Amino acid sequence: MSRIQAVFAELAAQGKKALIPFVTAGDPAPAITVPLLHRLVDAGANIIELGVPFSDPMADGPVIQKASERALANGIGMREVLGFVREFRKTNTYTPVVLMGYLNPVERMGYAAFAAAAAEAGVDGVLTVDAPPEEGEPLWAALHQAGLDPIFLLAPTTPQQRVENVARHASGFVYYVSLKGVTGARHLDLGEVADKLPEIRRQSGLPVGVGFGIRDAETAAAVGRIADAVVIGSRIVQEIEANPSAGAIEPIYQLLHGIRQALDAVSNEEKA
Repeated sequence: MSRIQAVFAELAAQGKKALIPFVTAGDPAPAITVPLLHRLVDAGANIIELGVPFSDPMADGPVIQKASERALANGIGMREVLGFVREFRKTNTYTPVVLMGYLNPVERMGYAAFAAAAAEAGVDGVLTVDAPPEEGEPLWAALHQAGLDPIFLLAPTTPQQRVENVARHASGFVYYVSLKGVTGARHLDLGEVADKLPEIRRQSGLPVGVGFGIRDAETAAAVGRIADAVVIGSRIVQEIEANPSAGAIEPIYQLLHGIRQALDAVSNEEKA
């Protein structure tokens, strides 16, 4: 059982929902990344999505695009990202880390070399936004061989055949994009999300995390009532953009801690 699977199993036994924050590696500065990861865990994160900076992040809105630009300007590439994970693992061996990024940096290393290096560093899952499930068999095979969970995005517009392909290859959890748009958009349709999730769970047998458009504790709680996990990224990265130094860490902690409390309140409602 992978670390991701173990976390979801433990949370399910406790009747709790997973909280998955996203930050871009190396933003706002390389020295801040690992302390920030630890503080996310302190705030109640169950899994961390660590963004791999990329020059053309097509699925990301302006906030995360700028985060990638800042990280690239800081000289952050895949090897530096893996170095952050390796450093994080020195004192945290239990919180899963999912790399979220694009295919080009992975292809440059080679699938097998990347998978081996990621596993050695302590990565648990990989989400490559622009790798179609129909065409990525060599990558998925390399990830599985290294003991890594391939994580996939599904969206309101995903056709049935692609959902079936994802179900065949995915492990860990499935990431459902809650809206038709890029990260940070605001038009979240909870009814549409609630209609879609049971079918995804039925086909994949995996927990489903929901992200894109979740900006506060109230929205996170609403999503937590229907999803297995809540993913929050752009709102966290906005705090870094507003305070591009270590001073952003505590506001992020407070934001995430409030969301954790809201999700736990939902869990308590469901137990009552």
